[in-house]
Amino acid sequence: MALEAIRGDATVAELVAKHGVHQTVINTWRRQAIEGMTGVVSGRAEAKAAEKEGGIEKLHAKIGQLVVERDFLEKASCR
Repeated sequence: MALEAIRGDATVAELVAKHGVHQTVINTWRRQAIEGMTGVVSGRAEAKAAEKEGGIEKLHAKIGQLVVERDFLEKASCR
């Protein structure tokens, strides 16, 4: 019913008559569905950003490790 209300295929009054549910319930479900969809979309964007940030941190850690190893090997080769 919420999807039907979102699509606008039928008015709320028609949905009330069709399903026998009060219009307040339909409007509440419609609002909750829209809010839920917004959360899903923004959640994906946040998850993608967090994943990217985590990848950058791993790369920085690897760069640091390689610099330390390079410096160690450079000092060891001079002996």
